[in-house]
Amino acid sequence: MTEKSRFDAELNEKLATSGFRFTAQRRNVYNVLVNKRDHPTAEEVFIRSKADMPDISMATVYNCLDALVKCGLAKQVNHDSTAKRFCSNMQEHCHYYCTDCNRVFDIDLKESPRMPEADLPENFKPDQIDVAMRGRCPDPACATAGAKD
Repeated sequence: MTEKSRFDAELNEKLATSGFRFTAQRRNVYNVLVNKRDHPTAEEVFIRSKADMPDISMATVYNCLDALVKCGLAKQVNHDSTAKRFCSNMQEHCHYYCTDCNRVFDIDLKESPRMPEADLPENFKPDQIDVAMRGRCPDPACATAGAKD
């Protein structure tokens, strides 16, 4: 079995167990997320998807992203009031947001995050914790911007 057919089989299995069909459009959108893990917005996914699938529509990209999130192949990453971004790294990790260039970076955690002690209202049962860091990335333009502050 080739790498591509193994990738397609794993994608098909994950989609099918969540009630979704495998489609060329979903494969294309998932490939965009996996091939460049830079947390693209839906619009960026759309632009990149058109390179291999010129007739794909923005609505189809949104539907594909929604399916990939619902079946656990991607995460939606929200940062303040900016556009939603998408992450195909399903390992436990946190995100680092550069306050100058607005890029998002995956940061591996040395151990899995624990649910913090919190006074939750009755019957609240959290099953996920999101950890985010904000600051400047090492890009020279961002470092220079920091020196001006």
